[in-house]
Amino acid sequence: MYLPRQFEVSAEDTAALLGRGGFGHLVTPDPDGGLEVTSLPLLYDAERHALVGHLARPNPQWRFTGEAESVAIIPGVDPYVTRAYYPSRQTSAKVVPTWNYTVLTVHGRLQAHDDPDWLLEHVTRLTDHHEAGREAPWRVADAPADFVRGQLQAIVGIQLEITRVVAKEKLNQNRTAQDRAGVVRGLAQGTRPEQETAARMAARGLDDE
Repeated sequence: MYLPRQFEVSAEDTAALLGRGGFGHLVTPDPDGGLEVTSLPLLYDAERHALVGHLARPNPQWRFTGEAESVAIIPGVDPYVTRAYYPSRQTSAKVVPTWNYTVLTVHGRLQAHDDPDWLLEHVTRLTDHHEAGREAPWRVADAPADFVRGQLQAIVGIQLEITRVVAKEKLNQNRTAQDRAGVVRGLAQGTRPEQETAARMAARGLDDE
């Protein structure tokens, strides 16, 4: 990934982004020299230092577990930034819109898991993670056991053993302090992803004029 120095993320923040996991895009070379891509929820397993998820059994990607490297791309929020947010537009016509974003690329070796106990533990953890904080969280154990067994037979677990993680945050670090502050003010009035980006910029001190 092209990573200008000003868009680099600290090791601590990279670890925090990795720990959150998220909805990612898994890219794996296939035996014919092409690429197989699947979008899926991924969780970070600190004990294994791996990303874990599952694929539909008919999906051939879980079979591509040789020596070739796979990569999981986990995007964060990514709002459009209009030039109207930049105070510098008032004195220069050479100001253009851009796109702010956070993205995590996780490289590693892919493994498949077909063990029912592994799959049950995985889907239980995945469900608990996303149901946490809800007023009446649903649990895998709430479903009939025979139904759960049937569902598990329809999937295969995957584990990306991590060899390298690269994080990038493009948050107008290449603009002036005044322009960055203008972007924070503008995004803070927008949609939820825009507000989240404004909050992230403010947390990194990019709203100081």
